[in-house]
Amino acid sequence: MSGHSKWANIKHKKAATDAKRGKIFTRLIKEITVAAKLGGGDAGTNPRLRLAMDKAYDNNMPKDTVERAIKRGCGELEGVNYEEIRYEGYGIGGAAVMVDCLTDNKVRTVADVRHAFTKYGGNMGTDGCVAFQFTHCGQLLFAPGVNEDALMEAALEAGADDVLSQEDGSFEVITPPYALHAIKQALDVAGFKAEYAEVGMKPQNEIELSGDEAVTMQKLLDALEILDDVQEVYTSASIEHAD
Repeated sequence: MSGHSKWANIKHKKAATDAKRGKIFTRLIKEITVAAKLGGGDAGTNPRLRLAMDKAYDNNMPKDTVERAIKRGCGELEGVNYEEIRYEGYGIGGAAVMVDCLTDNKVRTVADVRHAFTKYGGNMGTDGCVAFQFTHCGQLLFAPGVNEDALMEAALEAGADDVLSQEDGSFEVITPPYALHAIKQALDVAGFKAEYAEVGMKPQNEIELSGDEAVTMQKLLDALEILDDVQEVYTSASIEHAD
């Protein structure tokens, strides 16, 4: 039930996310479009679309923007045809890195991703070289000071897989990937508001980096994050950030 310190890392990620709000909208529109294309435009029967819409509204995206993205995905409006692709590789200290992209030009995307890896001491690998080190799941993070027993009872009753207590006093609730929305709502009703909610790839083991290695690894992750075709970057590196 224990784990590495998460709170500073999550706060750093949220701050970085908030700093590039315009890019967030672009990524969310892509995700909504692809989710609707693959699973249909009804959020009630398409959990991936439901999650993307929730995230869009959490980021204050206008409803008509969301609806246009759904229509493009369903073929009711013209739009770019995006392809999902995942690149895998290694960063500093052998830390695993996975890069999820939505692109209309694979040649451009692979060149950009490879350049970022090479520039900051990483190496792109083959398909599947690190994917086995991650678990697809939902993650909800709660601030230090939450009542652990009450949170655990409410989370497990709502269908969560596990509740992890972190060294810094925060708590991480792990959910099945497409049950995140329902479990988050149940915990809201029970009085527990998550500071962070995401479906993604959780590393099964983490590699702690400090000093120059941590700085270089963060530069690699940032270089990947800012690429236009990149949707998400996942890593097994644990990098401490100052509050």
